[in-house]
Amino acid sequence: MAERDPEPESIETKAEEPGAEAEPEDASSPFDHPAFLPVLLWGLAAWFGYDGWFNENIEAVSFNRYGFAGLVVAATYFTFQSVREMRAAREDGSDS
Repeated sequence: MAERDPEPESIETKAEEPGAEAEPEDASSPFDHPAFLPVLLWGLAAWFGYDGWFNENIEAVSFNRYGFAGLVVAATYFTFQSVREMRAAREDGSDS
């Protein structure tokens, strides 16, 4: 029988070799935190709410009132999602 040539090493096997350098981990940013989007949406909702109901010197009152309602709904949804994500991360033991 003819002897087969050994398979060429793939990229995956080279990365697993001892002494192979691992890629550095990306630095996290504030934008990666689960609470970033809810805080941003609540801030925008406060701004739209002020312009819609308390600021008398604005022409687009209805736009701000509808925007306020939409942002409150979105902020509430993403707040619950963020709380669930942070609780799941805490239970897994990976504080992020």
